[in-house]
Amino acid sequence: MTPPAVPAALGPLAALFVEDPDAVRAALRQFGSPLHLVFPQAFTGNLAALREALDRARLGYRICYAHKVNRSAAFARTAAHAGIGIDVASAPELRSALDAGFTGDRIEATGPKGAGMLAAARAAGVTVNVDNLWELETLAGLGATEVLLRVSGFAGSAPSRFGVDLAEFGTALALLVRHRDRVRLRGVAFHLDTASTAERVRAVEECLALIERAYAAGLTPTVLDIGGGLRQVFTADPTGYDAYDHALRAGLLGQGPVLHWGTSTFGYHVADGVVHGGAVFHKYANTDPAPALLTELLTAPLPGHGGRELGKVLADNLLELWLEPGKALVDQAGITVAQVEFVKRAGNGARLVHLNLSRDAVTAADQEVLIDPLVLTEPAESAPAGVYFAGHLCLERDLVTQRQVRVERMPVPGDPVVFANTAAYHTDLSAAGASMHPAPAKIAAVWHDGRFVLCPDADYRPGAR
Repeated sequence: MTPPAVPAALGPLAALFVEDPDAVRAALRQFGSPLHLVFPQAFTGNLAALREALDRARLGYRICYAHKVNRSAAFARTAAHAGIGIDVASAPELRSALDAGFTGDRIEATGPKGAGMLAAARAAGVTVNVDNLWELETLAGLGATEVLLRVSGFAGSAPSRFGVDLAEFGTALALLVRHRDRVRLRGVAFHLDTASTAERVRAVEECLALIERAYAAGLTPTVLDIGGGLRQVFTADPTGYDAYDHALRAGLLGQGPVLHWGTSTFGYHVADGVVHGGAVFHKYANTDPAPALLTELLTAPLPGHGGRELGKVLADNLLELWLEPGKALVDQAGITVAQVEFVKRAGNGARLVHLNLSRDAVTAADQEVLIDPLVLTEPAESAPAGVYFAGHLCLERDLVTQRQVRVERMPVPGDPVVFANTAAYHTDLSAAGASMHPAPAKIAAVWHDGRFVLCPDADYRPGAR
C-alpha cells in the first residue's frame, strides 16, 4: 500500500513554471541545482489582495513587509517599489532595506534588539517597535526616536517571551512620559502566534485601553499595530491532509504501513493501544487565504465598544492600523527545485530518493512539510510508490521528508523535484552549509511576453526587462 497523496497547492505562476519540465531542466542547467525561485509578481498580487481587504474597511493603514521571512532582494525591492513599509529584525536586514530603496520613515525595527541594532535604527530614523523596558531606557539615552510599544500577556493567549508584559505597562508609560522629549510614542503593538480572530480581538481591546491610558498621561499615540501571523494556503486538497494523518496514526498502531522514519512520530505516541498527542506539522491544512482572515478580523465585533466592527472603531478614533505580513506576502511566491542523484533501498526496506540539497534548505524550524514534492519525471511503466526523500548531508537527520511520500512514478537520477511554496521561512530560516555545500542559488522568475525571464535575485529590478 502506498501512502495517501497530499497534493500541494501551486499558485498560477508556479504552476506555469513547473508545467514545462524542459524549461525547469533548462533553469537547472543555467543556474545549477538546487535552486530557489522567487516570483515577484506573486508578491505584488498578494499585496494587492491585502490592500483591497484594508481599503474595504475604510481606515488608515500601513503594511510593512516582514523581511525576516525571506532574504530575497527581489522581494524587498518589490515592496519598496510598491510604496509599502518594511519590518526589519537585524542590522543586516536594515542595510538590505536601505539598499532596496526604503527611507527610514518607511522602516520599522521589531524583535529583541541589542545596543548596536538600536543605535543603527536610531541613526537611520526608523520607528522602533520596542520589545522591553531596557530598550526604552537605551533609546532615551541615544536621542530622538519614534517608537511603538509592543505588549504581551493577554488573557487567553499563550505566554510570550516577546514584548512588555501588561503588568509592566505602567512602568513603561512612566518611562515614556519622563523621556517624552527624546522618545515619542507612536502607538501600541502586539503579535500573537495564532490565527485565532477571538484572541486577536481580545488583544485589540486591551491595546485600545492602553492607548486611552497613554492619552490620559499626555501622550498622543495614533497607531495600533497587530503584527503579522496571517496564514498561507499550502494544500490543494485538505481531505488528503486528513487522510494522511489518519494513515500515519494507523501505522503507529500497527494497523497499516509505517509512514514515519525511525522515532520521528511528529508529536504522536502510543500508550495502551491508543495514539495520543497532536501532530506538530506546520499549518498545512489551512484553507483560509490571508485576505479572508484579515477581513474576518476587521469586521469582528468589539464587545467593549458596543459590538461595533474593529475596523470602524479604529477609523472613528483616527487610529492607523499597522501590520507586518511576511508569509501572507510571499504565499505561493517561491518554489525550490532539486535533482535526484540516486535511488536506493535502506536496510528496513524503505526506498530512499537522494537529492542534492539538505532538509534545512526547504524546511522551516525542523517542522515536517505535510505536502508532497512534485517529481517531474518522464512517463514510464511504473506504479505509484512510497518513498522518503533524503538530503546530501552526512547526518542521519538529513531526511528531507521524515515521512513516507507518495510518488506516482519512481524517480530516476536527474529528475527535477519541486518543493512548493517555500518562500516563507522554508528557504532561509535554517539553511545548512555543512560539508562546504553552498547555499542554493536564488533566482527571480518574471512572466513576460508568454515566457519566464530569469535572473539572479540580487540583480532583479522592478519594472526592468
